[in-house]
Amino acid sequence: MTDPATAGLGWQDYLPDDRRLDGNALAGPLSMLFVPDTALAAGRCGHCGHRDLLARAPLYGDAPGHVLRCGICTHPTLRLVAAPDRFWLDLPGGSALSIPHT
Repeated sequence: MTDPATAGLGWQDYLPDDRRLDGNALAGPLSMLFVPDTALAAGRCGHCGHRDLLARAPLYGDAPGHVLRCGICTHPTLRLVAAPDRFWLDLPGGSALSIPHT
């Protein structure tokens, strides 16, 4: 049975905006992994195909890692976790990352 209080709401309706930053906040953590300046890096959402600069995408950085979401469909487009001995970089759903030469 469907709960009338949540009927018609998708999972994205439960993401609290008070913890959301923008993709600029990911530049520092990504600079540990990538030498080029990632401020101009662009990504493509593997779910809806939207392309945009990472700096414009909503970032959630209060999890065990950083989760960058598509600005259109809110699906995760990049996940970065810094462990003591390695970095974990995930581009879920066939996402693409384009970093210009500087």
